[in-house]
Amino acid sequence: MCLSQLQSVRLAAVLEDCSDQLAILRHTLTVQMSRERGAPAAQERARLAKLRRDCQYIWQQIFNLHLELDEKQSFRSILHLVEEVEQKKEAEKMRREAKRQLEIRQQTLRTQQDEFKEKIKQLKELNQVTNNLKQQMNEQSLQIADRQKLMEEDTELQLHLTQKKTRKTEKLLEDQRELLEKQLKVEASAHEASQKFLQNQHKELQQQLQLWQQRTKQMLQEKEQQLNNVRCKRTVNLDKLSHMRRKFREMEQVVMEDREEQEKLCIQQAEARAATKLQAWWKGCMVRRGLGSFKKTQDNKKGKKKKDVKKEKKK
Repeated sequence: MCLSQLQSVRLAAVLEDCSDQLAILRHTLTVQMSRERGAPAAQERARLAKLRRDCQYIWQQIFNLHLELDEKQSFRSILHLVEEVEQKKEAEKMRREAKRQLEIRQQTLRTQQDEFKEKIKQLKELNQVTNNLKQQMNEQSLQIADRQKLMEEDTELQLHLTQKKTRKTEKLLEDQRELLEKQLKVEASAHEASQKFLQNQHKELQQQLQLWQQRTKQMLQEKEQQLNNVRCKRTVNLDKLSHMRRKFREMEQVVMEDREEQEKLCIQQAEARAATKLQAWWKGCMVRRGLGSFKKTQDNKKGKKKKDVKKEKKK
């Protein structure tokens, strides 16, 4: 937008007056900063230094606008400045939003860390339970082995006793047979009642022998049944142990996955901090060296423009 020459001159006069007032204000702030002494005044000096920098910045923008009015009779630089300010505000808003998002992520990360600690605690408890179960399984295995050994010894002892009794009975029968044969030879005229008595006694002895054999078989069957039950219980306990081991492996995998996610989050945060530091360092280099938008105007050019403005005012 272009202005007339008269409007440009009037606006230039107003800007020159503003520039002088800003120079006076800046000098006043410098004097106040030099008067502030001691540690309590450090905050006040920092505030005055910020005000002085703001005055310097405003004075620079007024000077640029003054030059533009003298050369082009327009004020586009102030429009550009307004746009830059709006962009800075937008950037500041985005920065605040990013900071808020970062705080939310940090809160989420803390929550995940608490959950991770809780899972580790549960895993330790499961490990303790697993160790207790292993100890109980070992104790049960030892008890089962002792019981099997005792049962085998008892079975062998009973079989030995049964065989011994059977042998005695057979020997007794043989002795009785020999005795009967002798008596039959000696007493040929023995009556039939004695023969029947001996036959009946022989039958009873055979029945007792059969009864002992049946009892022995029954006892062997019972012991085999008990042994099979013990084996079944052992199989069930082994299945439970394998199930607990599978659960332990699954929970260990979950813990490893959580740990990998935590490491990825830490790497992402470190990268974000490194990028922020790099941007701040680059901006500081731009400001210190006066590059890009931070480039300063030459002092001799400023002096010449002031002289031209004063000459026009005298005319």
